[in-house]
Amino acid sequence: MKLSERIQSVAESATLAVTARAAQMRAEGIDVISFGAGEPDFPTPPHIVEAACKALTDGQTKYSKPASGLAALKKAVCGKLDRENGLEYSPQQVLVTVGGKDAAYLVMQALLDPGDEVIIPAPYWVSYPEMAKLAGGVPVIIEGKQEAGFCITPDQLRNAITDRTRLFIFNSPSNPGGHIYDADQTRAIAEVLSGTDVAVISDEIYDRLVFTDAELLSFAAVSADAYQRTITLNSASKTYSMTGWRLGFAAGPVELTKAMAKLQSQDTSGAATFSQVAYAAALNGDQSCVAAMREEFARRGRFMCDRLNAIDGVRCNPSGGAFYSFPDVSGTYARLGVTSSHSFAAKLLEEARVAVVPGGAFGMDANVRLSFAIGMDQIESGLDRIADLVAAGK
Repeated sequence: MKLSERIQSVAESATLAVTARAAQMRAEGIDVISFGAGEPDFPTPPHIVEAACKALTDGQTKYSKPASGLAALKKAVCGKLDRENGLEYSPQQVLVTVGGKDAAYLVMQALLDPGDEVIIPAPYWVSYPEMAKLAGGVPVIIEGKQEAGFCITPDQLRNAITDRTRLFIFNSPSNPGGHIYDADQTRAIAEVLSGTDVAVISDEIYDRLVFTDAELLSFAAVSADAYQRTITLNSASKTYSMTGWRLGFAAGPVELTKAMAKLQSQDTSGAATFSQVAYAAALNGDQSCVAAMREEFARRGRFMCDRLNAIDGVRCNPSGGAFYSFPDVSGTYARLGVTSSHSFAAKLLEEARVAVVPGGAFGMDANVRLSFAIGMDQIESGLDRIADLVAAGK
């Protein structure tokens, strides 16, 4: 059977591939510690589960009406954006999606024509370039230097814009870098785009998982100009440990959310109804569960960064948010007899039984990504194994 050129041009998600390989090895009885998955190890908070159970027993098991999202959830999303992000949206500007990944995919399908350029700062989430390709777009990568906290500069963005630029992707806090843009940096980036025809995806999926005192600013909240060009994305997955519930949302210009909803009506028909009820309960309910998870992630992140920096040949920036460390491990390559992040990760998995995601998948081959959304005992053991492998140097 001949496969389409489109699907052959797209890479498999590196994060999911690493997680699957680690799971396979465990099923074979091999003791593997996986830093691969971007998935909180906490259970979904009980009041959210209870809301879903009640929705099920109340018979809310039919198609979402409308397919673009239940009115109660759209109202809850508008409340969250107003309360936490300083953004005023109407329910008509909100689209509920099957996870945050679906929201990003729908945006690109709705906006991009073949040959349109999408500016993506590196390190980037693995799916951004592949989604752009699926929409016929051309990824244009600009690299944020580790010495500058992985953040790109306004000049880098300005120099990357051409008459084919259609979209810019802004992700803060970042997956995989764990870095954040403070309010002044966000304003400076937005100023570069002012007056252009470039749309913006502001992926704010980790906006509640911030570990610093830096003032953060949603991209759309910078100015009226930024508001008009920005589609803000978020999800239930990270904030409320609801990865398997598959819920996200997009908020932005009405004409764009309507176009995305039209496409959604032809693919998924919308998110599961009872899951939407649960997400509304999460957004409207007690937020102490979020604070508790954030505090624990911050503790783990500090520990991981310190331990990684203690390994000869490894350089790691502190994580300002999300739950990832993204160290430069290239100083170990010669000693370990490897030449890339992929061969480093392969050696680590096969010899130390530790799974990490190669940085090449995120646009930076000197680095690897480690998630600290796993228990502290696993973090300690996994880092011990990495340190031992590097020290042995064989």
